[in-house]
Amino acid sequence: MNKVVARYADGRVLKGTTADFFQTKDQFHLKALTAPAGAKPLEIHTKELKALFFVKTYEGTPERVKPKSYDPAHLPAGRPIEVKFKDGESLVGTTTGYQPGRPGFFLVPADPESNTERCFVVAAATRQISFL
Repeated sequence: MNKVVARYADGRVLKGTTADFFQTKDQFHLKALTAPAGAKPLEIHTKELKALFFVKTYEGTPERVKPKSYDPAHLPAGRPIEVKFKDGESLVGTTTGYQPGRPGFFLVPADPESNTERCFVVAAATRQISFL
């Protein structure tokens, strides 16, 4: 099971776990963190999301200042990229799978201390994608 935070394009946020997310599928199931025991998982349609964040903890560290560039001593694998979302948020990280025209791609944050291990960016929710 993967700990995830599903951020919708309309601003809604759901936290929970998933075991069936695949970037090539249009939907997946999420067992909400707040769901009562025995509740059925929710069906999530990927096209409605801004991004799906695979996280270490659900609490995160919101007060932490996120770097907007790489520490040269800790260059991660992949091609450096910046994503600007339609809602004004931006993410800097690396990707090994971005191709224009695809519905989304995985990004690994530039910050090695990030609570996010990786995220799936939904291309329709972006304003600009730039290689750095």
